Amino acid sequence: MTIDHYAVFGHPIKHSKSPLIHRLFAEQTGQPLIYTAEDVPQQAFAMAIERFFLNGGRGLNCTLPLKELAWQTASHLTPRAQRAKAVNTLTLQADNTLLGDNTDGIGLLNDLTHNHGIAIKNQRILILGAGGATRGIIAPLLDHGATNIVIANRTPEKAHFIAQEFQDLGDVTGCGYPALENQRFDLLINATSASLSGDLPPLPPKLLRDNASCYDLAYADRPTAFMDWSHRHGARLALDGLGMLAEQAAEAFYIWRNIRPETATVIAYLNQQRQHGIPS
Repeated sequence: MTIDHYAVFGHPIKHSKSPLIHRLFAEQTGQPLIYTAEDVPQQAFAMAIERFFLNGGRGLNCTLPLKELAWQTASHLTPRAQRAKAVNTLTLQADNTLLGDNTDGIGLLNDLTHNHGIAIKNQRILILGAGGATRGIIAPLLDHGATNIVIANRTPEKAHFIAQEFQDLGDVTGCGYPALENQRFDLLINATSASLSGDLPPLPPKLLRDNASCYDLAYADRPTAFMDWSHRHGARLALDGLGMLAEQAAEAFYIWRNIRPETATVIAYLNQQRQHGIPS
C-alpha cells in the first residue's frame, strides 16, 4: 500500500498543530498518509518545494511567511486563490503541475457560523491588519452577506490598497486606526500576529456594538492579547483561530483525498489538550 506524503511549510513551524490534525483526520477516514512539518524560511522556499515534490510529495500547506510565494509558485490557481493572491494549499496534479488554493476563508466561515453560531449576513465587520491573512477572508465574508468590511492598518495606504481590490464584491474600505474612533462593529477579526507577543493596535475602547463577537486568527495555548482586550470591552464571544485551523485543514484534506473529515471531535481534542497544557 502506498503511503502518500503531505506537509506544512512555514517559518517558524515548531508550534504547528497541523501534523496532529491531519493524523487525526487520516485515522478517522482510514487514509494512508503521513503529514510532516518543515521549517522553511522564504529564501529556501523554491528549493524546498522542488525537493519535496521530486521526492514523492503529494500536497503542501504553506503558512506564514510563505503564502504569497506559494501563490507565485503555483502553475494554476483556483478562483478563491487568485482573488486572495495568497495560497495555503498546493496539490500535485496528474500532469505534474501544481494547483494553488486558499482554504483560509472557508475555514474561518465554518468555524464562525457552524461551530459558534456567529452570523455574517447584515453584519458590520472590522479586520485588523492588511496582510495575506486579510486577503484570504474578505471575499468569503462578503459572499456570505456582510453589510460592509473595514480594514484597519498601522499603514493606512496598505489598507486602502487591499480595499480597492475587493470593492467590486461589496462595500470595503480601508483606514488607519485613528479613523476607528467613532465607529462600531458587530464582528472584529484580528488578522495580525501581534497579539501573540502581547502587542495590540491602538484600538478605541468603544468599537463593539451590543452582542458583538471578536475573533483572533492566531491561536495559542493561552488567551491572546486580543482576546483579553475583547473580554475587557464587552464582547459576547472572544475566540482564537484554533477552530479555523482545523476547518481549513479539513478543506485541504478534502482537496487532496476527496473525503471530508469530521472536525468537531478533532477541535474538542485540541481544546482538551490545551486546557490540560499538553504539548502537541
